[in-house]
Amino acid sequence: MVFKPSTAIDLHLHSTASDGTLSPANLIAMAVGLGLGAIAITDHDSIAGCREALLDGIPDELGFLTGVEISAEPPPSYPGSGSIHILGYGIRLDDPELNRTLERLQDARRDRNPQIITRLNQIGLALTLREVEQEAGEDGQPGRPHIAKVLIKKGYAADINDAFDRYLGHGRPAYVDKFRIESADAIRLINAAGGTPVLAHPCLLELETDDQLDEIVREMVSMGLKGLEVYFTDHTPEQTRRYAELATRHELLMTGGTDFHGDTHPGTRMGVGKGDLIVPYALYEGLIGC
Repeated sequence: MVFKPSTAIDLHLHSTASDGTLSPANLIAMAVGLGLGAIAITDHDSIAGCREALLDGIPDELGFLTGVEISAEPPPSYPGSGSIHILGYGIRLDDPELNRTLERLQDARRDRNPQIITRLNQIGLALTLREVEQEAGEDGQPGRPHIAKVLIKKGYAADINDAFDRYLGHGRPAYVDKFRIESADAIRLINAAGGTPVLAHPCLLELETDDQLDEIVREMVSMGLKGLEVYFTDHTPEQTRRYAELATRHELLMTGGTDFHGDTHPGTRMGVGKGDLIVPYALYEGLIGC
């Protein structure tokens, strides 16, 4: 099938292998039904969804990139705390060091869940680890979104945002920090696995000035960063323009996607985000040609 340059793509999707609500097979079927030209499954600290998708088979009419989204420590120039997310595209799924690191990160996520539940129990909220695991499903990776869903089902929160705002978000009563690898290590791992490391959703970095972002990007380029997520659900047209200029200035590939999670974030739809996102097919061509 020959695609026109205007064909839309979505290079930021989450499956049940992390905190999405659709299986890899269902993501692929939805993408085909929407007429998307290409997708990437970028689960948090996991490539299990990509493996499953490839085993099931990718339709000829759909371009597909292996992917991952790694939560890393911010680089030294970052003025705040928390995580910085680095997407990896076109990675070899059998890379030994990448797999060992992702297993370590998944173990850290699992170790975090009991601590969160203990804190919730201490403030009078009755839920168990087993309930959270059941919510995630047999092949899922239990995490805060699944804890939030249990809280909603038990009437402790109105929706996902309410659960994070009241209990699970940074600085809230049940927040537990998590283990993260250094940004330089995440970038190195992705490059070593044959992939393209990309800084995800710069609008979420909570920076005060464009100069701060420029400094962070410059520092990460020196670590081996190859791309910037220019097109994103929450980027305004002005932000998209500025991020495109930033990518051009630092000779970075541009990528884009919706950060689709399924029912966890019902306002964000595959391919169009919150309604008006269009990620050009040319960005996929740039990634597969690099």
